[in-house]
Amino acid sequence: MGNAQESYLGDIKLTAVNFDQRGWMECDGRLLKISDHNALFALLGTQYGGDGRTTFALPDLRGRVPVGQGSAPGLTTRRQGEKGGVENGTQKAVKPDENGTYSDSTSTNMQPYTVIRYVICVNGIFPSRS
Repeated sequence: MGNAQESYLGDIKLTAVNFDQRGWMECDGRLLKISDHNALFALLGTQYGGDGRTTFALPDLRGRVPVGQGSAPGLTTRRQGEKGGVENGTQKAVKPDENGTYSDSTSTNMQPYTVIRYVICVNGIFPSRS
């Protein structure tokens, strides 16, 4: 997946560079004009935002982790474009502290991470359905 002309429209990749390579845009939720990106709109529609008349949005993966769509036994069904989760959560005390009082605390529960950019192919090959 190097040159956008060799990649499929809508493909998402990780990149360590801090600029948009030709044919790729950051997955930052930006609105695009349908008239400027007809083929990409045909693939994405408004599942990530936009009004569907003049605009549509790219996926916004800033500070987010992609999760596979679909369903399987014992798993929660996830649909394309769905968002979920919170960065900070409030934990409710189930037992009183040493003073006999309950208190809520805000915490961040994140695994170790390295920040990198997600980009989407906006100028490439229109994929065929198999």
